[in-house]
Amino acid sequence: MKGLRQIGSVAFVFGLFTAVFVGMPWYIMVADDPVLPWWMRTAVFCLLGGILVVLATLALEQKAHMASVEEPLATEADRTVLLLNSDVLPGREINEILGLVQGHTVFAIWLGKDLSAIVRLILGGELTEYTEMMGSARSTATERMTVKAAEMGADAVINVRYMTTSVIGSAAELLVYGTAVKLS
Repeated sequence: MKGLRQIGSVAFVFGLFTAVFVGMPWYIMVADDPVLPWWMRTAVFCLLGGILVVLATLALEQKAHMASVEEPLATEADRTVLLLNSDVLPGREINEILGLVQGHTVFAIWLGKDLSAIVRLILGGELTEYTEMMGSARSTATERMTVKAAEMGADAVINVRYMTTSVIGSAAELLVYGTAVKLS
C-alpha cells in the first residue's frame, strides 16, 4: 500500500511541476490555439490521478489501521551508555560529571508525503508521515548523543531532554541533550 501511495505521490508531483513550469508558459505563448498537446494532458492526468491514488491508499490504510491491533514498540538493543531523564540513579553513585552532551538533526519529508499528510488533515487520523519522520529524527539525534557520551568515557547520560523546533515548512529540528557522567 505504501508503494502504491508513493507512485501516486510521484505522479502528482510530476503532474504538478509539468503543468506549472511547462504548461503555464506554453499556454501564455500559444494562447490562440485551444487544443492541449499530449504532454499537457498527460501532466493533468498525472496530477489528478496522483491525488486519486493517494486518497484511495490513505483510505485503505486508515481502514486497515482501525481493524488491526497496535503492536508494542520494539525495545532497543542493550546500550553501552545508560540514558535517564532523571538526575538520580537508584543504587548507583555518580563519581564524575563529564559535561553536557548533545545530538541533533533536521529532518524533512518530501512533497509527496506532505500531500498525504494534508489529505489526512482533512480526513482525520494520525499523520503517520510526520510520526515516522519525528521517530527517525529522535533515533538519529539520540544515537549521536550516545556516541558523543561514549567517546567521553561516560557510563550514563542523566537529565536527558528532547526539544523540537520547526525550521521551515515540514522540516523539523530535533535536539537531545543531557549530562554525561561516570558511575561508581
